[in-house]
Amino acid sequence: MLQRKQTLWMLLAVICAVLTFQFGFYIGNVQVGTAGHVQMQLRAAPVLGFGKDSGSSGSVLILIVTVIIIAGTLFNIFNFKARKKQLWMTIGLLLLSLVNIFLYWHESGTPRFVEGGYTLGALLTLVIPIFLFMAARGIRKDEKLVKSADRLR
Repeated sequence: MLQRKQTLWMLLAVICAVLTFQFGFYIGNVQVGTAGHVQMQLRAAPVLGFGKDSGSSGSVLILIVTVIIIAGTLFNIFNFKARKKQLWMTIGLLLLSLVNIFLYWHESGTPRFVEGGYTLGALLTLVIPIFLFMAARGIRKDEKLVKSADRLR
């Protein structure tokens, strides 16, 4: 079992993905009828319905992609016996996290937001692919180490 640094990188990616449910990616004013504006945050978890009680919005597609990233990365941590499969899953999750960033960006640019800006919570979404890249690099290094050890035998 050579699972070393990549486990930490994947755990950090999972923590950041879970925190996107709490912290917003984008905050802005939304036009509500003719009454005025309501301030809302774009998060991974959508809130259905508008009103004074609802302080966040999101997309169901963003929610699904974020949950797949969390579940896939957690599964990938315990898939250390099959390093090639783990590497390909990590690369796939990395690409999916880039799709997630695009979905956030697309959703923040919708006409429903009259004005707004990106929050510090956006950094959580942006570092997930970096952590997954670092994990893939660690898995690749371990694979090379195992091949060189097999060659020496």
